[in-house]
Amino acid sequence: MVLIFDESYLEHQQNYMHPERPERLEAIVEKMRAESLWNNVVKPEPATVEDVMLNHSERYIRRIRDSPEGYIDPDTYLRKKTYSIAMKAVGGAIKAAEMAYEKKETSLALLRPPGHHAVESSSMGFCYFNNIAIAAMTMADKAQRIAIIDPDVHHGNGTQDSFYANEDILYISTHQRYIFPGTGSISEVGSGKGKGFTVNIPFDNGCGDASYEMAMEKVIHPVIKQFNPDMIMVSLGTDAHYEDLLAGLNLSSKGYVDLLNGIHGLAREICHGRFAVFLEGGYALSPLSEIVTGFYGSTQGRDISLKHTDISDKKGLGMATIRSVLDTQKKYWDL
Repeated sequence: MVLIFDESYLEHQQNYMHPERPERLEAIVEKMRAESLWNNVVKPEPATVEDVMLNHSERYIRRIRDSPEGYIDPDTYLRKKTYSIAMKAVGGAIKAAEMAYEKKETSLALLRPPGHHAVESSSMGFCYFNNIAIAAMTMADKAQRIAIIDPDVHHGNGTQDSFYANEDILYISTHQRYIFPGTGSISEVGSGKGKGFTVNIPFDNGCGDASYEMAMEKVIHPVIKQFNPDMIMVSLGTDAHYEDLLAGLNLSSKGYVDLLNGIHGLAREICHGRFAVFLEGGYALSPLSEIVTGFYGSTQGRDISLKHTDISDKKGLGMATIRSVLDTQKKYWDL
């Protein structure tokens, strides 16, 4: 497994007391060093403007590059270094995708700033450029089909927008219903040739481990197997964890690691291990660091001890949601 990381990611600053802060990556690095897992680290090159223009307008890119410091949306702040660091984050995403595809080596991109809320001509939700969407687009001449799984507690509206009419990119999101950004309803299934290639699983407050296990078994695994991708990518937000205070889902650290290992297993089974993980949200430092380290350790045959393993959802509080998803998606998949 290869780690994609650049020291400049630690320099990215929002504003005072903002949850998307450098300590997020510092906690991950510290935990991985403590477990003797901070190895095989690759430093990426910045993305080019041409790379970013695959998903964003040239005018918007210039805005991020040239605008003075200040808010560019109510919770996203622009500083002098934002543009250069964001270009490095996109470069890290592209490098992770390339290594996962060409070397068939699982890649874990520890990126800041995150990206899955960024749309073509606008930033939002702490995001400037859509790292994973751009990375997927750069792989279009190599991977005929790519599956993107997004377990961040907030719906990845930007990534969904990028591929909503695309039959070659499967986008599956688990997230909390009715919170920011307000998108990701079950009825959002794609458009045109892309109809059926967007799968949204919006859970209600309180859903956790049993609900996610059900989603994996009933929806995510069978859809991915039928789609038969050449590569699988994950937008890893750990903010569906019960310790994370920005939302109200109750996934445990073990639940997250099991989720990642399950998808990783599919990648080994279906697409020769071409699997890349891209960091998105997750603001409770201890769960964030142990989830990332726990998954990395599992790929190295290590069983990392986890602290945050309480399970409050043991019966599947999201069962009604899963049933609604199945009723909608069975028009497109054998479920």
